Amino acid sequence: MPNIALQLEYNGSNFSGFQKQSDRRTIQAELENALSQFANHDIKVITAGRTDTGVHAINQVVNFTTNARRELHGWVRGVNALLPDDIAIKKSAIVPDNFSARFDAISRTYFYYLCIRRSRPGLLSKLVGWYYDQVDIDKMQEACKLLHGQHDFSSFRATNCQANTAIRNMLSCSLQVENNHIYTDVNQFADNDTDLSGAMMLRFEFTANAFLYHMVRNLVSALLYVGKGNLSVADFNELLKARNRTLAPPTFMPDGLYLASVNYKQDLFS
Repeated sequence: MPNIALQLEYNGSNFSGFQKQSDRRTIQAELENALSQFANHDIKVITAGRTDTGVHAINQVVNFTTNARRELHGWVRGVNALLPDDIAIKKSAIVPDNFSARFDAISRTYFYYLCIRRSRPGLLSKLVGWYYDQVDIDKMQEACKLLHGQHDFSSFRATNCQANTAIRNMLSCSLQVENNHIYTDVNQFADNDTDLSGAMMLRFEFTANAFLYHMVRNLVSALLYVGKGNLSVADFNELLKARNRTLAPPTFMPDGLYLASVNYKQDLFS
């Protein structure tokens, strides 16, 4: 029975996360249903990351075993024909029998897109986060640097997180302004009753060996507090060291969060 890996993307807006649930629509349920139809037998997938409700993926990875004889490209074209429009398989590959999309991953990268604009976005509704006022990008970038390396991220884990330890190795963390012409037309957003002279699209990028439940959204929230002036960079550093979730800002909206990539020792889909 070959072990097959798939790379897929999805818009998580209308799903209750990746993991299968008995009474809700999920990515895993839709994917396994389509795969099972295509293979003519039940298929269960192992996933690299169980994204939460409303969270999207650019390059999610799953694997499964099957006794169905199909052309490799059929697992892309054939299964896509059976999937809903908001899920799509991008690539397929045969991987070693002992490969696990979850346990063989050496790191994962998440993006968070945040629209800074006086009015809420309509065109990119549920695809980006939103904040209505100016922020200090330099201070937020300075705070990002404090996250590099191995830390106990207890201040940024959900209260119901079930991980055995909150220690994670943040390999990289950055913030940049995206060149998105839809949201950078200064004249469109400037007016006389606000200091906000234009709109920005910010992209946070986090790469770590693994992430805690709601960790990225909680980090974005705290970094935004730094940008707003509610926390200083020193306060942010003390919050990281405190290892106390009750001291941190509330969890930010899921809308702008994307599982961007899952990294392995070898390129699975070359």
